[in-house]
Amino acid sequence: MRHLWSFLAGLVVAPVTWVLVTLGQDGSGRTIHRWVELGTYSTPNLIEPAVYLGVAGILLGLLATLRFSPFGPLVAGLLLAVPYIGMFVAPFTVRDQVPEGWKLFEDPLPLRQPLENGTLFLIGVLLLMAVFSGQRWRRWPGEPAAGAELTAADKPIEHSAALGDWPPSDSAKDTAPLTVGYPEPTPTDPLPRRTGSESPWSAPPRATSRPEGTTEIR
Repeated sequence: MRHLWSFLAGLVVAPVTWVLVTLGQDGSGRTIHRWVELGTYSTPNLIEPAVYLGVAGILLGLLATLRFSPFGPLVAGLLLAVPYIGMFVAPFTVRDQVPEGWKLFEDPLPLRQPLENGTLFLIGVLLLMAVFSGQRWRRWPGEPAAGAELTAADKPIEHSAALGDWPPSDSAKDTAPLTVGYPEPTPTDPLPRRTGSESPWSAPPRATSRPEGTTEIR
């Protein structure tokens, strides 16, 4: 479906771009020539042609850079480049096929101007180069192929009650809860008691043994 929408977008963007570029180039050229004749300038006069050219650039940028489908840039590029290529074969016939004397918003619309100065061919080649982007021919992430089965990496992760889901599902009730245990302390020999006169840092007294019937001399 995305290829169809991209194809239709290319059919619309190509003629709209031709008209916008014509209005922008003609308005900008006539404004600057008038400045040269008068010897003065007024920059607000360039706002209108700049808007036309800016909108045309945005449309071409969206069609050429966004990863939708290669059919849109392909169709628009051919529609804009083929008329200039036809100038190599039958220049007068091709030029006569382009309407002349039209007006839009009370402004002249010389559609032959971007054809004769090569602007259409330049834009068409740029759009055709966007078709060679490898990412445009790849499937979108998360879009499975027709008839393909989901692999283990594509399947959604199922959470159990041990991970914090509440209330737990029926299948998780039979699952043993996750418990964390600590090792029990091992019994050790009690330390000997100390008297108040002994330093807490002194070593414990050693037990001495002597044979029965002997007297210890201190």
